[in-house]
Amino acid sequence: MGNAVVRELTVKTGQREELVDLTAQVNREIKAAGVQEGFCHLSVLHTTAAILVNESESGLVHDLLGALDRLIPVNPDYAHPDGNAHAHIKAAVIGASKTLSIRNGKLLLGTWQTVFLIEFDGPRERKLTLQLIPA
Repeated sequence: MGNAVVRELTVKTGQREELVDLTAQVNREIKAAGVQEGFCHLSVLHTTAAILVNESESGLVHDLLGALDRLIPVNPDYAHPDGNAHAHIKAAVIGASKTLSIRNGKLLLGTWQTVFLIEFDGPRERKLTLQLIPA
């Protein structure tokens, strides 16, 4: 294996909860680094945002956020004093990172798969690390 390449990405979110498609941005970083085969580890450096791989269809995105709101409501009497415990819990359930394969100089994704940053406590400026590990 070659040397890993580490990049920092910044993503500005505009809503309290939203999914931001990162796929093209990550593929640009892979191309710029010249990695043809290997792995991409993507991590969000915040506790109220997450990384998800799923389909980018507006109805599904709406359903996903709605289901998470029903499972982890915004206003219950949580002990966390900042009033955003729901965002922390949602982020913990989804997860802060994903490792994906790189093939032919881009993410190896299924036909309908998209890489998302999920914002649960926005709008904010989010920092992510992208570690590219050549094979």
